[in-house]
Amino acid sequence: MTYDLAIIGGGPAGIAAGVYASRKRLKTVLITSGFGGQSIESEGIENWIGTPKIPGVDFAKSLENHLKTYSGDIIDIKEGEYCKSLSQEEKEFSIETNSENYKAKTVLIATGSKRRKLEIPGAKEFENKGITYCASCDGPMYTDKNVVVIGGGNAAFEAASQLLAYCKSVTLLQRSPDYRADPVTVKKVLSNPRMKAFAGTEFIEIKGDKFVSSIIFKNTETGENIEIPTDGIFVEIGNVPATDFAKNLVKLDGLNRIVTDPRNQRTSVDGIWAAGDCTDGLYHQNNIAAGDGVKALEDIYLFIHTGK
Repeated sequence: MTYDLAIIGGGPAGIAAGVYASRKRLKTVLITSGFGGQSIESEGIENWIGTPKIPGVDFAKSLENHLKTYSGDIIDIKEGEYCKSLSQEEKEFSIETNSENYKAKTVLIATGSKRRKLEIPGAKEFENKGITYCASCDGPMYTDKNVVVIGGGNAAFEAASQLLAYCKSVTLLQRSPDYRADPVTVKKVLSNPRMKAFAGTEFIEIKGDKFVSSIIFKNTETGENIEIPTDGIFVEIGNVPATDFAKNLVKLDGLNRIVTDPRNQRTSVDGIWAAGDCTDGLYHQNNIAAGDGVKALEDIYLFIHTGK
C-alpha cells in the first residue's frame, strides 16, 4: 500500500506530528528505532511545558503512550526499525528500513541528532552519573554545585551562562587555544566572577566513585596535568544529525542538517518536510521540535488535499 505520510523518527517532533496525523485521519506509517530521542538519557527534564520534571525514560514512555492512545487504525507504528535509504519514485517516496520497504505520498524526517560523546577514560562509566549533555535539562539539579563545561563554541558558552544561574562555579575547558564562540558571548560569560576557563587543554580522565568527583586535563602549552574537583560535567562538543539516509535527496547545510523553510518546515524537495534537531533551525529543544512537527503536519495536510 501507499501511505499518505511516512514519519521517520520517534522523538518529540515525530510523535507530535503522529498525533496530529491521527486527528486529521492521514494514513501514516511511523518508523522509529525507539521513542524519546536524545532526552531519554536525561536524569530529569524540567523544561517540557506542562510537566515540572520528568525523567528521560518516563518522558519517552509518555510520548509513546500519547501516540498509541490515538493511533487506532490510522497510524502504523514500526518500532525497532530505522531508515537506511530514502528515494523518490515518480509521485511517491520509497523508505527502506532495516527490515521492510514502505511507500508514501509525503515524508516527514524527524530523526534528530546524536550528541558527540566525550571519549576518555571514565566518560562512559560516569554518563548520567555526573556527566550530562544537556544544560537546559539538567542544570537545575546542580544548584550550588561546582561544575565543568567541555567545549568552546557558542553552545558551550551558552550552557555555561545558563549554569551560572544555578551553580556555585563553572569552569569551561576547551581543546583548541582559541575560543570558537562569538567574542561578545565569550567576554560576557567570562566576566562573571564565578566563571573560569582554560583553553588549549587535552582531556585525560574523569574520576569518581558512584558519581563524578574530578576531571584531569593537560595544559598543552606547559605539559602540566591539572585535576579539578567537580560535581558535574556538561559536554557541549557538537551534534551529529541523523541525515545520512537522505543526503542524496534533500539539501543539507555544512553541518549535514536538513535545510528547511522555517514557516512550514518544507525541504528542498516537494513532498518532504523535516522537523526538530535534524534541521538547520536556529534553536533545538524538545518543545521547539514538537512545534516543528505540528507545523509540518499542518502543511502536509494542506499539501495532500490541495497539492500546494
